[in-house]
Amino acid sequence: MSFHQPPVTFVGQVNLKVQSLERSLAFYQEVIGFKVYEKTDKSAKLTADGKTVLLSLEQPSDVIPKKGRTTGLYHFALLLPDRTDLAKVLKHFLQTGYPLQGASDHLVSEALYLADPDGNGIEIYTDRPASQWEWNEQQVVMATQALDAENLLAEVKEQAWNGLPARTVMGHIHLHVAELAKTEEFYTQGLGFDVVSRYGPQALFISSGKYHHHIGLNTWNGLGAPVPPVNSVGLESFALVLPDEASLNETIASLKEIGASVAEENGISITADPSGNKIRLETAK
Repeated sequence: MSFHQPPVTFVGQVNLKVQSLERSLAFYQEVIGFKVYEKTDKSAKLTADGKTVLLSLEQPSDVIPKKGRTTGLYHFALLLPDRTDLAKVLKHFLQTGYPLQGASDHLVSEALYLADPDGNGIEIYTDRPASQWEWNEQQVVMATQALDAENLLAEVKEQAWNGLPARTVMGHIHLHVAELAKTEEFYTQGLGFDVVSRYGPQALFISSGKYHHHIGLNTWNGLGAPVPPVNSVGLESFALVLPDEASLNETIASLKEIGASVAEENGISITADPSGNKIRLETAK
């Protein structure tokens, strides 16, 4: 998984707001297979390997349900080490009866889609080898085709699901945004990503290091979609992990050059895209 380590810039920890911490913990442990890394009365950090936090949950004191037709999270995507792991997950979902929202073959990857109890979107996927990805100049060829579930399940045989594999990473994040022109400027000129796919005038996929995408951006909630209330269920923030301090400093300078604000909170540089999606800028540990 070299697309999720230096010198590539990649998505790290995703932070969500939920209505009920206990309900969400039950879901993320029993359905998704996370382990609890740390827990308080109103928050929890979740891990796959016992060391790296991939997801955090927070229950605000005045939380309100997820608002529709706003900017924010479309889905976060957990990348599994290999195809057998995805087959185990699919078998687990079929055995438990948890409803899926979709199952797709994207040519570069195979993916399952579902939502948590608050309606936060989740993708669980595995990549095909990068050597099999097709590129049309600087654009990667992706599609949305039906997943061959029978072929996938043939991988698993009698092996049992036992939660998320230790080598699971946050593969990418996909966001609702209000428009794409200023958004593209922010993520490419400000954060240094490359555009690797355009889905008509409504979606954009960007990456670092020739990955098929680290971030997806879409206007499917409507042009000019508003920012959700601060206490609404949904995305609180996500981390972008830059290779080193020099890269971080260069990125901060680039963001300021295009007029984006960068603030510091508890020693972490914080910015937000033009649609209000909050981003924590970190360096690889």
